[in-house]
Amino acid sequence: MHHQLTQLLPGLRRFAFSLTGSRLEADDLLQGTVERLLRRGPPEGVGFEPWAFRVCRNLWIDECRAHRVRRDAARQPELSEGQVVDGERALASQVELDQVDAAMAKLPEGQREIIAMVAVQGMSYQAVSESLEIPRGTVMSRLARARAALSAMLHTESARTQA
Repeated sequence: MHHQLTQLLPGLRRFAFSLTGSRLEADDLLQGTVERLLRRGPPEGVGFEPWAFRVCRNLWIDECRAHRVRRDAARQPELSEGQVVDGERALASQVELDQVDAAMAKLPEGQREIIAMVAVQGMSYQAVSESLEIPRGTVMSRLARARAALSAMLHTESARTQA
């Protein structure tokens, strides 16, 4: 399992980054994922790679829920003593990467995670289907919608910058 995990780390980090949009948060998510993977072995009959991506995704969902609770608590002064600071930083200096990142961020979460797994990670539709526990047809339709939306957003942004 340790060898498989070592081979999978770069892909898991890219996936974590695609979910979080922040290198620091992606590293934290990756660390949490690795801790969980090492603490628990994959369930019987489940492939290591799909399971690892599912663990990463589930940890991200848990973090989003916790963030929402903290944000709501911060809006109620009696529950918070200090000021909430958003520590997310600008990611890349290259214009094209910024445009793609911005376009990816506008996608619905379901489309964003699927396009990250298929286009960025190079995972098969079946592996994505198993990782997210959704039908293969759903993977294909979300991917098609995500690609069309990204293409339209990037085309619009390109036309805007050329004008």
